[in-house]
Amino acid sequence: MAKKVELAIGGMHCASCATLIMRGLAKVPGVSSANVNYAAAKASVEFDESIASEAQLVDAVKKRGYSATVGVDHERERKMRQKEIADLRTLLIFSAVFAAPALAIGMLGMGWQYAMLALFLLSTPVQFIAGKNFYLGAWSSLQNRSASMDTLIAIGTSAAYFFSVGALLGLASEQYFEVSAVLITLVILGKYLEAVAKGKTSEAIRALMGLAPKTALVVRGGKESEIPIEQVIVGDIILVKPGERIPVDGIVTDGHSAVDESMVTGESIPVEKTKGGSVIGGSINKHGVLYFRATKVGSDTVLAQIVRLVEEAQGSKANIQRFADEVSAIFVPVVVAIALLAFLAWYLLLGQTFSFALIIAVSVLVIACPCALGLATPTAIMVGTGIGAQRGILIKSAESLEMMHKVNAVIFDKTGTITEGKPKLTDFIALGGADEKKMLEFAYAVEKNSEHPLADAIVEYAKGKGTRLQKASSFKSITGFGVEAKVGKSKVYLGKPAKGAQSPEVDSLIRKLQEDGKTVMVLSVNSKHSAIIGVADTIRPTSVQAVLELRKLGIESWLITGDNERTAAAIARKAGIVNFFAEVLPDQKADYVKQLQSQRKKVIMVGDGINDAPALAQADIGIAMGSGTDVAMETGSVVLMKSDPLDVPRAIKLGRATISKIKQNMFWALIYNILGIPVAAGVLYYAGFGILLSPIFASGAMALSSVSVVANALTLRWIKLR
Repeated sequence: MAKKVELAIGGMHCASCATLIMRGLAKVPGVSSANVNYAAAKASVEFDESIASEAQLVDAVKKRGYSATVGVDHERERKMRQKEIADLRTLLIFSAVFAAPALAIGMLGMGWQYAMLALFLLSTPVQFIAGKNFYLGAWSSLQNRSASMDTLIAIGTSAAYFFSVGALLGLASEQYFEVSAVLITLVILGKYLEAVAKGKTSEAIRALMGLAPKTALVVRGGKESEIPIEQVIVGDIILVKPGERIPVDGIVTDGHSAVDESMVTGESIPVEKTKGGSVIGGSINKHGVLYFRATKVGSDTVLAQIVRLVEEAQGSKANIQRFADEVSAIFVPVVVAIALLAFLAWYLLLGQTFSFALIIAVSVLVIACPCALGLATPTAIMVGTGIGAQRGILIKSAESLEMMHKVNAVIFDKTGTITEGKPKLTDFIALGGADEKKMLEFAYAVEKNSEHPLADAIVEYAKGKGTRLQKASSFKSITGFGVEAKVGKSKVYLGKPAKGAQSPEVDSLIRKLQEDGKTVMVLSVNSKHSAIIGVADTIRPTSVQAVLELRKLGIESWLITGDNERTAAAIARKAGIVNFFAEVLPDQKADYVKQLQSQRKKVIMVGDGINDAPALAQADIGIAMGSGTDVAMETGSVVLMKSDPLDVPRAIKLGRATISKIKQNMFWALIYNILGIPVAAGVLYYAGFGILLSPIFASGAMALSSVSVVANALTLRWIKLR
């Protein structure tokens, strides 16, 4: 049976490490897919648990010189990241204490007779204590017949250090002790800055995790007691005082208050809560005291589901990242080959000294940076999905985020998407002298057990009129058309009017209601038209603005509905939509998505996430409208927590901005290496410009390249979606 597991990975130094681990996991029998996210330090593995086990996966990672633990423990992860930053800071200080005086002596004090010995004593602790992890990483890669950034640093600094040892022993005329010491120090500085910056890419998910209180005030046996949130069970009555966070999801049993749900749904206006209202764990009770019954606890709460979805999205891989993975896989061997060729060319072909050729090779090794390329995509994805979650836009995969910038058509379902989804009965007209009260009883009886929103409107209207409820039998639902049943001795049908089956007067009446944007139903008793019912659904306040925003983005909007042409045209006109599909049955919606796709359009389908499931799955991106705690988490690749159509263009803007950052990062990472490596190899010096890149400057540039990529991804946090 297929199982998916998350592994927290420790000890990764660069994108090559992630590739090495991914290959190792993929080789485990029973593993169908493995994805390693260097930026998040996590691996997502899908495997057949009848063949492989979690222990085997952990062992596969450990064999490659890294640590792994099953499951994502956020507190443990936070502590591990803090420890990593603290260890790097300590290592940086240690290295700098020795490297700084070594650099000073190398630049200003070489006339001192003990200068060479002093440099040896200062650089050795840096080389073998501060640089220990580079050697360990290089050795681990070698054992696995691979290479990583550690390989480049270990080879480059060792070459400079041991050549200098030769100079100390009188075997060479020049030394580069301070070069190897400063190189290692600058690389550690880059890793420290990178770790700090990477930590900030996860701020959004940490903020979401921090919303859940640690304890809850539970009323059991008439007594209040504060217990850890892990001990809350479904059915517990929980008391929440003003200013406190609501610990879990539930239904209000007593009290009245306004609740701030902004950090969960992105909705800034507090929501009124009274008896029967739903509350979301992590939201803040603003004013009154609330008692509520816990309905979802632990991993079942909306907040826990949001965190899970964001984690999965951050761990997923965009198509554009596959290119980076392919480059990273061959990057280090290619760089080593270039360094060796540069050394041989300068020493053997161009007649330069051994030390000159050696420093050229060292510069090539240390300027090359697979990390920047490996960080380009995942950091932007992590920041983009985190921002979306904070604003009530849950993007469930990197692929969905990537597809956003290609979209040129959006199909909106009508009910519950463009409209509020809460239709109200506006017209009830008895025909041919039929008794209106009796006809309403028939309508009430056949719709009482229906779950359709239009049925709710009829039931609410009948209740408001104090209508007597009769018993209906032989109930039958005719999908996309209506319902029929027996009420007493009468056969009753309630649903769409049949085309051309009405009298001219009835047709005229139906047309008038439809032109007003109302959905019309006909009540037939014993095959005789006995009443016409008009139901209207209110357009969402932001629907018109959403369509306008999409038009500004160059995206066309379509309305899809089961209503007839006239009603569909009226609703579309009110929403500002030009194109629409009318009289579409629920199981036909996916066909209309295909129709647009056949015209080479990239399509977003926006629906309520339940009866639109086939269309959402068929679309290039399916966007499910959420509804508070009743979010269709499993439907669609994007979930809008606020059920706000205006979040559709916002999601597209976020997707476009994220892909733009990825492309910027990829460009700079590639151009950095494409230009940096030839310069380090001495191309400009050979061309007569007299420019040589010092290994110290090369290592500084390498360190900054990774930091700049992460910093660029973090600028996404300033994006304006509104």
